[in-house]
Amino acid sequence: MEQKRKSYNLLIGVAALVIIVVTVSLIGFAVSRPEPSVIQGEVEATEYRVSGKVPGRIEQFYASEGDFVHKGDTLVEIDSPEVRSKLVQAMAVRSAAEAQKEKALTGARKEQIAGAYELWQQAAAGEEIMRKSFERIQRLYDQKVISAQKYDETEAGYMAAKARCAAAKSQYDMAVNGARKEDRETAVALVDQANAALAEVESYLGELYLTSPADGVISARFPKAGELVGQGSPIMTVTDLDDVWFTFSIREDMLSGMDTGDIIEVNIPALGDGLCRARVKYISVLESYATWRATQETGSYDAKTFEVRAVPEIHIEGLRPGMTAIIVNR
Repeated sequence: MEQKRKSYNLLIGVAALVIIVVTVSLIGFAVSRPEPSVIQGEVEATEYRVSGKVPGRIEQFYASEGDFVHKGDTLVEIDSPEVRSKLVQAMAVRSAAEAQKEKALTGARKEQIAGAYELWQQAAAGEEIMRKSFERIQRLYDQKVISAQKYDETEAGYMAAKARCAAAKSQYDMAVNGARKEDRETAVALVDQANAALAEVESYLGELYLTSPADGVISARFPKAGELVGQGSPIMTVTDLDDVWFTFSIREDMLSGMDTGDIIEVNIPALGDGLCRARVKYISVLESYATWRATQETGSYDAKTFEVRAVPEIHIEGLRPGMTAIIVNR
């Protein structure tokens, strides 16, 4: 009887030992089994930088961070005394050019024409007197009454009077006929040039009021009111929440079976445990600095990392750039 009891206890001990060994083995297997890889990315969206063409000082903001704006809404006003000064200069140049054009096209005033006519008539009278004097001197010279010197002096005076009359007649004709064709064309060209310069300055005036390029949310505002901004300096960022996507950086050995056009399921922890479907639109290798390096000398290799972008199939309420996105069932 005693012998049977000892055998029974031995069997119980062996069975307990076997159970302990099996339990420890299962626990070790479960612990040592590699965890499934988690492919994590983030939400991104199209961003527009609002900047101006002219330097100046921020006069006033019309939208703050977090505000929703529509395309064409005025966001900021810039004060630029330099642009306003150039506008005054351009307007003055145009006024002067138009005055020159008017003068060239309409010709001289009536008073100028009358004055030129009087000078012509005065020169013509002087020429007539010198002509008669020269004719008398010529007859006397032919009769050998006067010397050759007196004859030459009278002839020179007559020729000078004749030239003065011709010059006065030319000035009168110019006053009546107006400017030459070339002068008129030059005056018109100067007006066109002045108008173009004025239009350029006026276009800069429009750049003093910056508008939103798209519907979206003001996600950033860089300078403060009163600060100076340079040409092309970013002032605000407008984020289009209707144009969002998921971006993942995936090692190439985990990319197997994924191609553009595929549907993946994505979990967004910030929005709860629900899943959303997204379509892969873009797969491209990243630069060499994103390459995953092998940690073992044997049996491993350097793996490239690819950027994968997927677009949600439907609009997801509350989705914001920067949220974490996790691919499931991969």
